[in-house]
Amino acid sequence: MAINRSAPESFNYNNTDKKDKNFMYKNLKRSNCYNCDFSTSNFDYASFRGAHFKRCSFMKCTFKGAEFIGTNLKGSKFKNAIFENTIFEGVNLNGADFKDAEFKNTVFVATDIDKIRNLDVEDTNIRIFDEMPQLEISDELRDATINVMDNIYIKKSRIFDTKDGDINTLTLMILLENFDEEYLIKGLNMIKSEIDRDFHTLSYIIRLMQNIK
Repeated sequence: MAINRSAPESFNYNNTDKKDKNFMYKNLKRSNCYNCDFSTSNFDYASFRGAHFKRCSFMKCTFKGAEFIGTNLKGSKFKNAIFENTIFEGVNLNGADFKDAEFKNTVFVATDIDKIRNLDVEDTNIRIFDEMPQLEISDELRDATINVMDNIYIKKSRIFDTKDGDINTLTLMILLENFDEEYLIKGLNMIKSEIDRDFHTLSYIIRLMQNIK
């Protein structure tokens, strides 16, 4: 195994058995794995941003609050896996198999689903967007979103902006599904000064805002 020093929680595995492991909250950014068995492992709240997990088995794994951003999951198997509040954005799912997987409030954005195996696109717990969702937001919310990125840790997380520098409307859409706009603006203003460490997923922001008084 090799460790990615630029992202200490990331790793490189080939043909490795990693069943029944706990990867909860892990930042797996730029990990590179091929033909590995992660069956029955816990990936809740993990970030797979820019990672490659090709031809891997994720049978019966859990992915609550996990985020796959720009991830390559070509040929991987998710049989009986559980996805809840999970985000797939710009993901390569060519040949990926979701046989008997369970979904709850899972979003696919800018991800080609035509070559996915055993994904029920009619499942009401799945939402599919060809591109970033269109969202009308107030000037106040726009300003709060731009201002919150003055915090270096928030900016580094890439949660609130896209690679093109635009506001991430998917993030705002999900936040507005969890909080009303007034509360969200208040929350953004508060976390701007409170966050003082690295984080990697939108689920972290949601949990933080839920505790705002």
